[in-house]
This record gives sequence, structure tokens and C-alpha cells, in this order.
Amino acid sequence: MNMTVELFDNIINTSQDCVFWKDDKRRFLGVNQAFLDFYGFESASILIGKTDEDMGWHNDPEPYKQDELRVLSGESTHKVHGKCMVRGEERDIIASKRPLYEGDRIVGLVGSFIDITDVLKRQGRTDDLQIVYTVEMLRRIPYFDRILDETALDDILDPLTGIVGRMHSMNFVHSLIAAGTPFTFAIIDLDNFKFINDTFGHKSGDTVLKTVTRSIAETLGENGIVGRFGGDELLMIDLRDIDLEEKQRFFKNLYENNSVLRRNIHLDSGSTLITCTSGCASFPDDADNYSDLFGLIDKTLYLGKSKGRNCYVIYQAEKHSGIEIKKLVKHNIYDDMINLQKLFEQGETLQEKMRSVLTFLTDFLQIPDLYFTDSENRLRSVTDETLNIDVTGISVLTDEDLYTTSDLSEMEKICPRLYEALKSRGFGSVMMIRTGGGVMTDGWLICGVKRRFRIWQENECALMYFLSNLIHSHLLLTAKR
Repeated sequence: MNMTVELFDNIINTSQDCVFWKDDKRRFLGVNQAFLDFYGFESASILIGKTDEDMGWHNDPEPYKQDELRVLSGESTHKVHGKCMVRGEERDIIASKRPLYEGDRIVGLVGSFIDITDVLKRQGRTDDLQIVYTVEMLRRIPYFDRILDETALDDILDPLTGIVGRMHSMNFVHSLIAAGTPFTFAIIDLDNFKFINDTFGHKSGDTVLKTVTRSIAETLGENGIVGRFGGDELLMIDLRDIDLEEKQRFFKNLYENNSVLRRNIHLDSGSTLITCTSGCASFPDDADNYSDLFGLIDKTLYLGKSKGRNCYVIYQAEKHSGIEIKKLVKHNIYDDMINLQKLFEQGETLQEKMRSVLTFLTDFLQIPDLYFTDSENRLRSVTDETLNIDVTGISVLTDEDLYTTSDLSEMEKICPRLYEALKSRGFGSVMMIRTGGGVMTDGWLICGVKRRFRIWQENECALMYFLSNLIHSHLLLTAKR
């Protein structure tokens, strides 16, 4: 058998270890699929030609740089413990590296690593773990019945949450596809999980993960399994709910009545509202192979995030086939601010400027219109120039420049006129940004959506705050003329 490029790619991409290779300047040349999955990258293009420092993976990159320089001088390293940042969370890894030779000359290095974060947690807190699936529960599924003859339960389960680990979750999916067994595949992301860790501590974050994973597994019951994809991302394989109406009914049950994916969880240091974003698709109706199927659930997850998170999206070809992930993923906030400013400068009057930025904002924020109040507390709209509603009392709503609510009823008693005006437009969630300087208030920018419990993201609030400053600067300049 000749080692072709295609054969090498197939071999390297079946490895569950994260594999990478670099040139003699420590710049990435390539990585395998497990590496991309670990960091959440769609392709290797985002890191080719870059170093670890360029990617910002280490709080202190110098030890890792020196480690690789030693490898490039001819040494090899084996199972070195280190830490890296993944989606805002610090993870423990063990890595091995060795030089790459071309003849007698070192031309780069190749390395691999595995994530041991949860293993360390398990070793440090064996009394604080949960087991969701037992041997008896898993043996009812042919795939697990087969591998349990030669694999220990501990090697199948995620050590922190007690649900199925990533490797066996993926292998289970592949086994279903090979057998032609219909199922629904879903990916579930805990919203703002980093905020929970930063606010309540990592132990509370672990409690949230365990509570949510157990609740999903209990709701799914014997109809499938729940697995941990990595970090705060979960996988769900549902063997029962295949038709659209069945999926809608099942996810509605997950999200309503403070039950599973939208609920209050009590922690040692307080309580917090936990929400999740989910995307799903079914085999073989939506896709007949693993690559396409995973691409669809990834797309629907991103679509849910772009809608403000805290929701589920069920793939439907007539609605979603033309959507591209790269158009859903936001640019960095600096680029968005630059684009917004360029659009703002195209108009002469304030009304023209607001119309210039409207299309950009409706796409970025997934809102139907942009509203604002003037200095006389009259509510107006960018698209409907006839709108003119008295919302006197808006100033008592908050002392801050930013006000957000995922439940409009919160403002009913505080500011009834604004509440009635927004309610009449069907809004359930609202973000408001004050425009002005110092104690002077020019008015408020108001964004609203019909869905309750939308989570307004930091980059969305930052962009609207930037727009409020552009408006204030324009008003000051106009007043001086």
C-alpha cells in the first residue's frame, strides 16, 4: 500500500488526539480534524502560517516557545503538562512533540496533545461527580453493547458530567449512519458559560454543566443518548423524534416551563438563569452522510446564536439550505464599528444617517427596525416617519447608559407609556442605549424583538453604544453650525 496524501489525511483525521505540524519558524502548516474540533475552527486556514503567540492560546507563551525551540534543535518531548485557552476557558493538556527531518536537516516539528482537564477534576473531586449512564442503560444500544465487552465504562463516559464522551458519541453517530438507522442529531451550547464561571466560580460552572446534562438525559430517556462535545457544548442523538412536528414538540418541552434548557439553577453563591442555544438535523431526511449532517447542525447552531441565542433551530431545507456559516459569524467588533461609521457618514441629516445604518443593524442584531426617542421623549422609528408616541417617564427606567430586558413586563410599572408603546409592537425583549454626554441626554436608541428571553450579547451592546456616540457627536456638530 502506497502512502498517498489522501491516505495520510484519512489516517491522521481518525486520531482522537489533536495533531499538528509546524515549520522551522514554529508556524502552523496543518492540523487534523480533532484539533479543529477542540478549538472550534471550521478549517485550518485560520491558523496556517501563525504561531501559538499569534493565536493567543497561552497566558504566558514563553515556556511553550522555548519548548518548541528545543524540539527544533533536535530534542523530543513526551507528555508535557501545559495549559491553553479554548473559547475563553483555560484547559489542561499534555503534549508530545518531535522534530521533523528532511534528510539530516530539521525542517519543522510535529506534535499531539490531549485534553486532561476533566480527568484532573475527577482525580481531585471523586466525591463530586455524577454518572448518568450505567452499563445496563448503555447495553440496550447495540453500539455500546458491543464495545462494553472490551471497554470500561469510565473510558466511555465524560469524567465530569457522567454522559458519553466525545469520541464514543461521534462513533455512535457513525454506527447509526452505517446501519441506516434514522435519528436526529443536535448540538447544544450553554449561553454565556464563561460569565457563569467568572461570576460564580468554576465549581458552580461544573454544577451547571452536570445539572443541564442530567436533565437532558432524563428527558430523552431510552430514546437516545447525550454526549459532551467539549467545554460547554453538548451533543444529543435522538432515535425517536425524527419528523418535524416531533422535533418541534420535543424541543418546545426542553425550553418551556423552566425545565431543562431555559431554567433557574440554584448555586452555593446564588442562583442564575441558564439558557442554551441548539441546532439539529435528521438522518437521512436532511443529510445521508456524517460530514453533511454535522455541517447542518453546526449551521443551525450558528443561526440560533445570530438570532440572539436562547433558542433552538430545526433544520428545514426550504428555509436554511442557502444560509452560509461564514455569513452568520460576526466579524470582530472593531471591523463592525468601522463599517458602521462609514455607513453613518454617508447621510447628511440624522434621519438619513439612521437610514444608512439600518440595513447593517437589522442584519447584525436580527431586529425588524430601529427606534429612538428625541429630547422631548417622543418615540420614533427609522422606517416609519409617522410614528410619534409620547413615552414620558423613560428617564426613570434606569440610571445607566445601557438597559436590557429579556422580559418586557419588567418595565410595565416603572415606565408604563414606553411599555405600552413597545408592547403594541409585539416586543418581548428590548435593548436601550442612552445617547448624550455627561448628564445631558439626547434620547435613547431602542432595539426590540418579539421573542422573550433574548440574550443581548456584549458585542451587540458595544456596537449600539458606539452608534449612540456617533449620534451625539453629530448633534453637537450640528448645534455649532
